[in-house]
Amino acid sequence: MEETNGGKAEVKKIAMIGAGVMGGPMAAHLMEAGHNLTVYTRTQEKAKGLIEKGAKWAGSPSEAADGADVVMTMVGYPQDVEDVYFGEQGIFRTVRVGAILIDFTTSSPKLAVRIAEEAASKGCASIDAPVSGGDIGARNATLSIMCGGPEDAFREILPLLEAVGQNIVHHGPAGSGQHVKMSNQIVIATSMIGVCESLGYAVRAGLDPERVLKSISAGAAGSWTLSNLAPRMLKGDFEPGFYIKHFLKDLRIALDESKSMGLELPGVALAERMYSALAETGSENEGTQALYKVYR
Repeated sequence: MEETNGGKAEVKKIAMIGAGVMGGPMAAHLMEAGHNLTVYTRTQEKAKGLIEKGAKWAGSPSEAADGADVVMTMVGYPQDVEDVYFGEQGIFRTVRVGAILIDFTTSSPKLAVRIAEEAASKGCASIDAPVSGGDIGARNATLSIMCGGPEDAFREILPLLEAVGQNIVHHGPAGSGQHVKMSNQIVIATSMIGVCESLGYAVRAGLDPERVLKSISAGAAGSWTLSNLAPRMLKGDFEPGFYIKHFLKDLRIALDESKSMGLELPGVALAERMYSALAETGSENEGTQALYKVYR
């Protein structure tokens, strides 16, 4: 396992596929670091801010990847990842020999291995690098980045990762980063239930939830979720830092992977059922903290 050891990035020609809540701020940080950026999104309007700052617009993933030193992807679902890499206008149509591919999307470990194999066949390298930290981490360049893939490629792109994150760890071969992200999402799933139940209990007991939060967040119950998302819950702020629909995708990947390993995850199964029910009420585009609605 290799951890970040610092370094200064030489100017790179970077293609960024996806510029949403997470990809947009990440791309902006890379431009601020002096890199040349070409961006593709399904809706050009989402890339407007980046284009105004000097990014070049591409009409497809293959156009964006053409001639790029590094191709980065941050899209929604495994199917989207598959499309932007293997589709008729996908990255593998034009990617040059020696390029490094970085997929920041939380996706299937098996798909990460498939991408790595195809990349190797084309003389490229691939790093699966899912992130954690939500919209706050993306805006502040404090994301945790969990990496899988060749160690030499990881070392080469490490300065780029340091432009968007702080806690950057290489965990092993292709797919390792995605497996670590599943471990991360498992913790979030069960801790989110705990935070929501705690606040729901406090309110029903007639307590001031703001004061309760002040007391418990500094003790043994303290967590990122309690400190960053519980205040949003109490304000009724359910704007997405991370969409429920995307979290459901992650939980289902974790359940599928655990099943193939012969491992039961009852806490994740419960979270998946609760979030599924919430999504069915029309909340799929809200943030994960909207689970508090169940208890409020």
